[in-house]
Amino acid sequence: MWDLCTNALDTARLRGATYADVRMMHLRQRDLTTKNGQVGTLAQSESIGIGIRALAHGAWGFASTDRLTREGVSACAGEAVSIAKASSLAKRGDVEMVPEDAYVDSWQSPFRKDPFELPLENQLALLLAADAEMRRIKGVTLTEAGLQFRKIDSWFASSIGSRIHQRKLITGCGIAATSFQGGEIQKRSYPNSFGGQHALGGYELVESLDLLKHAPRVGEEAAALHSAAQCLEKTGTLILGGSQLGLQIHESVGHPIELDRVLGQEANFAGTSFLTLDQLNKLRYGSDIVNVVADARLEHGAGLGSFAYDDEGVPAQCTDIIKDGQFRGYLSNRETAHLIGLKRSSGTMRTESWNRLPIIRMTNISLNPGTWDFDDLIADTDDAILMETNRSWSIDDRRYQFQFSTEMGWEIKGGKKTRMLKNPSYSGITTEFWNSCDAICSRDHWTLWGTPNCGKGQPMQTMGTGHGAAPSRFRNVKIGSAFSNQ
Repeated sequence: MWDLCTNALDTARLRGATYADVRMMHLRQRDLTTKNGQVGTLAQSESIGIGIRALAHGAWGFASTDRLTREGVSACAGEAVSIAKASSLAKRGDVEMVPEDAYVDSWQSPFRKDPFELPLENQLALLLAADAEMRRIKGVTLTEAGLQFRKIDSWFASSIGSRIHQRKLITGCGIAATSFQGGEIQKRSYPNSFGGQHALGGYELVESLDLLKHAPRVGEEAAALHSAAQCLEKTGTLILGGSQLGLQIHESVGHPIELDRVLGQEANFAGTSFLTLDQLNKLRYGSDIVNVVADARLEHGAGLGSFAYDDEGVPAQCTDIIKDGQFRGYLSNRETAHLIGLKRSSGTMRTESWNRLPIIRMTNISLNPGTWDFDDLIADTDDAILMETNRSWSIDDRRYQFQFSTEMGWEIKGGKKTRMLKNPSYSGITTEFWNSCDAICSRDHWTLWGTPNCGKGQPMQTMGTGHGAAPSRFRNVKIGSAFSNQ
């Protein structure tokens, strides 16, 4: 592997590159799903190739290949340099990058049980058993269960001397029950919607979530929602469960802090950002208790945004995004950091595969835990709506105005959780919403949620991100009722 990487760098230099880096990646994946007691998906795939970035005449070029021979890699490196030279004809200015040290290292994400080494039959049997438990509940019309595994080996080499090997093992699982009655659809998911929970780790994550134990409850809640009261429409107090708050962070904090969006370099998939450069260190993003970090370090947690080095060879870091309510930082790479006067990249360049150019991506964008116990928070709240598990979301292309709906709500009255509510939704303006936060639960209630399907770029790249959150309370929020057939 390293010989081919060195060959690519040597060729790029001989062709006129002033800087080059190489990513060889070997990706393995397994996807298993069931639907209504039948196997839905049973797929396993493997891909290996190399991607080469070259800087020449002050502009970038990129090329990739799966011809992993000296001739194939040399041709790819030459093509990357040729593209860079062609790109330089239309450049507005020379690319400049902040400095970074060279690193020689090897890293592997922690796991106890490799799912690729476990019998496929046992994994399918678990899904079918959970599926069967949900189908036993009267009123359930559709049941779904899934497992997803990814093993990613990457070898990074750069012309400044870095040689870094990383291996990541990613596991995800989840179940969902849908009930269709009288023209209305209700759904409940566990442990989260849109595929469940995903994290760095092995099959031990699946075992810890105990899908079989939770399957009956998921089915019962889906059926029970039909007879629940419609969520009230009002402006009032909102308590968000951790997984829903994780998505709120993703959409209203994570995307707008991507510096390529801010600078107008990337707008293809989900727009730009309201966080213009004049807002840095000046904007009150949230209340005094709101502290958000971008943290790729493993000590933050085994999240989908955790790694040792990004795809520019920059070590994982913790960056303050919101500190005591004040906006403090962006997600940057070596090029954009220079454009706003930073001395170092925040280490957020990531790529989906060997045939995609690395771009700025979220790492683990997390709301730091507060001090409240969840039961105490409920007891302290006289009148509120508690919303759990995302159902749908919408946010404008500058990430400023939003609306979310969740699978389930609960009415809080006199410090107690009372009746179940169906079709709950809430809406607001990003900064007003975060400034209305007046309580955050403690580390005991904090989870680093995984979002495996974040899309960005053209051609689109799908990446996993992490979002740590604990249940939190927000005042004066516009609360409503989503259409039941969304």
